[in-house]
Amino acid sequence: MNCPKDHTELKIEQMQDITVDRCPTCQGMWLDYDELDAIEDQVMTDDHAKGTMQWNPTQTDLLCPKCGEKLNTFDYRLEKLQIEVCPKGHGFWLDAGEEKRVLEAMQNRIAGQERIAKAESEWTGLLRKLKVRK
Repeated sequence: MNCPKDHTELKIEQMQDITVDRCPTCQGMWLDYDELDAIEDQVMTDDHAKGTMQWNPTQTDLLCPKCGEKLNTFDYRLEKLQIEVCPKGHGFWLDAGEEKRVLEAMQNRIAGQERIAKAESEWTGLLRKLKVRK
């Protein structure tokens, strides 16, 4: 497979327990669907709590290294991070360093869920106090 950005042959590389195809020139990486999920799972394993992954998809001129179809780009989980995806389901293209931004997005999602849970708990406690005073 070749890099969709600079057409250099992708090299197989181990990233912790995940095998990825990385471009030795631009350091971008091609991830199969389960490989992106495995990266996310380093921070958050509850797939339902991760939320919708793809927002605002648009077609690019980059080609899927597996099938040659034009890749789409999308806003990843409502973060300010755009990732390319094969519309035929072959995988994702992450530019250099975007895997770290994926992990940050998962950490942000956890922090947001913790804030929501705390706010709901405080609101419930306040409502109970108000009900007791009646």
